[in-house]
Amino acid sequence: MFLPPMLLHKREDPFDDSRYLFEPKIDGHRLILSVKDGRPTLYTRHETLCTPQYPELHDVPLADLSDAILDGEVARVDPLTGAVDFESIMERFQLRQERKIHEAAAAWPVHFFVFDILRYKGEDLRSWPLTRRKELLQEVLRPNAYYSNVMSVEGSGTDLFEVIRQRKLEGIVAKRANSPYVGRRDPRWIKVINYEYAEVAIAGYRRDEFGWLAHYEGRPAGIIEFAPAAHKKAFHAVAGGLVTGQDKNFVYMEPRIRARVRFRNWTRRRMLRAPEFLQFII
Repeated sequence: MFLPPMLLHKREDPFDDSRYLFEPKIDGHRLILSVKDGRPTLYTRHETLCTPQYPELHDVPLADLSDAILDGEVARVDPLTGAVDFESIMERFQLRQERKIHEAAAAWPVHFFVFDILRYKGEDLRSWPLTRRKELLQEVLRPNAYYSNVMSVEGSGTDLFEVIRQRKLEGIVAKRANSPYVGRRDPRWIKVINYEYAEVAIAGYRRDEFGWLAHYEGRPAGIIEFAPAAHKKAFHAVAGGLVTGQDKNFVYMEPRIRARVRFRNWTRRRMLRAPEFLQFII
């Protein structure tokens, strides 16, 4: 059984509030795990079936396996450094050959970080307050090498965010302690991202849809896909005089326009992950 997930609103700065629980944001992908009569079914947030991709999660360590649904984030953790590797979970998700999946599961298994329980022993728990659901989750989930509860702290979002920042993790999530679980985006659940920042040169742009080609230290570093409308207009007012060539996808230009961007992290190929424009640098 699939239940639509509760999604997050976004806030720029961490905060303290005694009405909230604060959790680390795990840099993986959302996973809704349903188990019925001992048989698990795994879904992404968009209801894409992914049970075959993660065989190491098929033995669900719940006290009762008759009828339950868990919500959380599946990720891959580097056993040497403890770092969560977003690229590797995406590579794992895209595997389709059974042999390769089982080889990957043995070599570098995934981990399911569980932060909510939506159903247990056939009872719908979504109307319960978050704190009560978490208390039940602590009682019935038995952590092992593949499953664990996501830790939470009461009230102290700024301190937790500072720890996250120092460890270069993705960010934090703030959840109203009394919130029920609703299957849509809701302001009672909030994410605060721990961004990195860089100065880049714009070396071109897409022809058919918005996207600026970013160069960092003289090399390609990704495509900026988020910028305010006023800055897009200002860019095109001067970009025409800098054009050096084009192909079917891009218009290329002298990299004389510089910009400050924020992004999630650097990929293995030293590309900006999800860069967002902040301001032009004059």
